[in-house]
Amino acid sequence: MDLLLKGLVTGFILSIMIGPVFFVLLETSIRKGVKAAIALDIGVLVSDLVYILIAYMFYTEVEALSHGDDKSLLHLIGGGLFLFYGFFNLMKKVKERKVKGGELDKVNTRDFIWLGVKGFLLNIANPLVVFYWFSVMTLGADSNGESGGWRMIAFLGIILITFFTIDLLKILGAKRLRPLVTHRVLVGLNRLIGIVFVLFGVVLIVEGILGMQ
Repeated sequence: MDLLLKGLVTGFILSIMIGPVFFVLLETSIRKGVKAAIALDIGVLVSDLVYILIAYMFYTEVEALSHGDDKSLLHLIGGGLFLFYGFFNLMKKVKERKVKGGELDKVNTRDFIWLGVKGFLLNIANPLVVFYWFSVMTLGADSNGESGGWRMIAFLGIILITFFTIDLLKILGAKRLRPLVTHRVLVGLNRLIGIVFVLFGVVLIVEGILGMQ
């Protein structure tokens, strides 16, 4: 249950993070239709899988430096990264951006492929994502320090399924969401995510410090 709740919450936060993908996904759904937006989102999902593999290699290297079930080092690094992301979100200025849309554009098979590539490149262009996934993995360890094997796969699977499911809801409800995507709402959402990340960071750092004692 603890693993499920962590995965659902993390996946939800990931899906509402404000960035280029957030706006492009809504705009694509409004301008080109649901199928086109799904093609774009699949590209984003594939790039996340690439970054997860890279982050997991880094995670196992750091885990190897730990002694036995002591995950203090992982918690300290993950907590530090969450604090960085949290303060970054709290301090960064959200640019006012309107999601445009009119009549649906015609989309052919080649366009779907290009949209998938576009989604992949849009997400892969941000190398900070790999450090985000590393910090997320530190949340996957249980209170006894167990973090490998089926537990990590299940944890990441829950996150990705939650992320993709909420993205589908955003795609299907894009036209209704457009009036809500105001500058004020985006600023508030950005600050909320920042506060949540800071809390995650503090909890992980405290766990890391207590684990070293």
